[in-house]
Amino acid sequence: MGIQIRRATAADAAEAVDALRRSIAELCVADHQNDPTELEGWLGNKTVATWRRWIARDDAVMLVAERDSKIVGVGMATLGGEILLNYVHPEARFRGVSKAILAAIEAKLRLQDVQRCQLESTVTARSFYESCGFHPEVEGSRILTKPL
Repeated sequence: MGIQIRRATAADAAEAVDALRRSIAELCVADHQNDPTELEGWLGNKTVATWRRWIARDDAVMLVAERDSKIVGVGMATLGGEILLNYVHPEARFRGVSKAILAAIEAKLRLQDVQRCQLESTVTARSFYESCGFHPEVEGSRILTKPL
């Protein structure tokens, strides 16, 4: 079965937060270097309570990616065009999940007449975003943008 992208719900919280936390802990080592303080800074707000606040926002879209009825990715963007999350469960890495989430986010933003999107890229994901058409606003910047 393929990847299904849908709007996130409160019922997704535990499974989605687990996927999000594992993605950060296991796949973003180049960014946090397994430093406990740095890692806690990344994971501190990745909780079920925060998830519920995120999905309740009326100025953002929160999506999950499912494969075989399991959440394998999480994406979030403000309706102003800032992509806040695009994380994939480690077991689903390199299987098109991030691209599917990104495409769904971009489609939602276009429906809101957003002309460009931006994000702050991790070291881990930078080449992925550049391959998807994102470019740094300023040479060397972690802020990447893309016209929609």
